[in-house]
Amino acid sequence: MEHIAVFCGSSKGKNPAYRNKAFELGSSLAKRNIGIIYGGARVGMMGHLAEGALAENGNITGIIPDFLKEKEIAHDGLNRLIEVASMHERKMKMHELSDGVIALPGGYGTLEEFFEMLTWAQLGLHQKPVSLLNINGFFDPLERLADKMVEEGFLNELNRGMLLMDDQIDGLLNKMNNYSRPKTDKWINRDQW
Repeated sequence: MEHIAVFCGSSKGKNPAYRNKAFELGSSLAKRNIGIIYGGARVGMMGHLAEGALAENGNITGIIPDFLKEKEIAHDGLNRLIEVASMHERKMKMHELSDGVIALPGGYGTLEEFFEMLTWAQLGLHQKPVSLLNINGFFDPLERLADKMVEEGFLNELNRGMLLMDDQIDGLLNKMNNYSRPKTDKWINRDQW
């Protein structure tokens, strides 16, 4: 993978473990010469991710909607900052420029971005790995929810396997590098749905 889109929040969270791991992810990707595509802000988890990459002279591109840039939260030290017109256009541009996705702990926006990318993968619109860096057990409830979706017949087991998760950066990148989209089509066996 040459470029990874990282979805993360504009809040830093209460526990320093979150922002420390965001910084570490930025640094780790930079050391591996993997470019980072992210939301372009200098605040919260996004800011810590960017600072980690820049500390290692990494290649980091921010994609920021005009209305957020006007709020003066754009990071001014990035290799590249791309302005777009909307949040949807931001997601599309991040998708176009990346070879995979990592989501860090965050709020509604982070989860919305993550699930859209995972849904697109499930529908066969892309073949990229979509993953969660499970810092401090943050995504444990989401993992249990995915299992419940399978148990209750709302998600098939093969597509459940598309959700990549690890609590270590090396482990997560290894899973992403070894990922191949399941040979399944959500709509082939419609009778079971």
